Amino acid sequence: MTAAGLRQPSGAPAEAATATCVFAVRREGGPGMPADAAGHPGGSPLELLPLPGTGLSAVVQAVPAADFTQEALQHRLGDPAALEACARTHHAVVTAAAGAGPVVPMPLATLFTDRDRAVAALAEQVPRLRAALDRVTGRAEWSVKAEVRAPDSVPAGGEGAGRGADVSGAAYLARVRGRERDRQARQEAIRQVAAHVHHAAAAFAVAAVRRPPHGTAVTGKDRHQILNAAFLVDDGRAPDLVAAVHALNGTHAGLGLHIDVSGPWVPYSFTGECAEAGP
Repeated sequence: MTAAGLRQPSGAPAEAATATCVFAVRREGGPGMPADAAGHPGGSPLELLPLPGTGLSAVVQAVPAADFTQEALQHRLGDPAALEACARTHHAVVTAAAGAGPVVPMPLATLFTDRDRAVAALAEQVPRLRAALDRVTGRAEWSVKAEVRAPDSVPAGGEGAGRGADVSGAAYLARVRGRERDRQARQEAIRQVAAHVHHAAAAFAVAAVRRPPHGTAVTGKDRHQILNAAFLVDDGRAPDLVAAVHALNGTHAGLGLHIDVSGPWVPYSFTGECAEAGP
């Protein structure tokens, strides 16, 4: 979860004893929230709040307003453990709600001073919410990440080795040019492999989102992530996507290609403006 998710819409709590936290929007009907689904600590049990005349309901919880003021949220931004706990709770509630049917997740810490303000604000978004629900019904999000081995380091002796033996420096310059050609060739190969993996997955998807790859702080210094993508996939086509992508593992041996496929996830990435609270 990024800091961008920690925001308060107009009407966020100030002095009220409780605030209304909205986790997701779903269609009316079907089972309620699971009995064991829990929201933020200190809050009331989760419930479904109808949006009258729309056929939609919001998954909400009454939470202590003092825990979600702007100042309190800013404090959480500086506390990785508190931020992670808040994000995990939000994701767990959204996932539980999705067990009863498609949902549109709300950004983390979507707060209103009371239920009436929550209903009024969400009512203004009904066309977009309905479109998002239609888009993800019968579908799930699948994550595809591809990595390659980090390039070998410069051999012992470095680029300066041999310069003394070749007064003209011609051999040294040739080696430098050769290394640059190798580097460019590797980058082109990586670009083509990433495109190939993305294309293989996209063939089974109705929509795709490609994000910047994670750095070595996530992958480890010996691996470079070359693809970080999400795909919206019809439930019936998910096994085909998984099989097609897994079949690419072990190919391109010179790069040490490894592909990880995970899912199904709640389709955070494909519900428009409500995709900020991803897992």
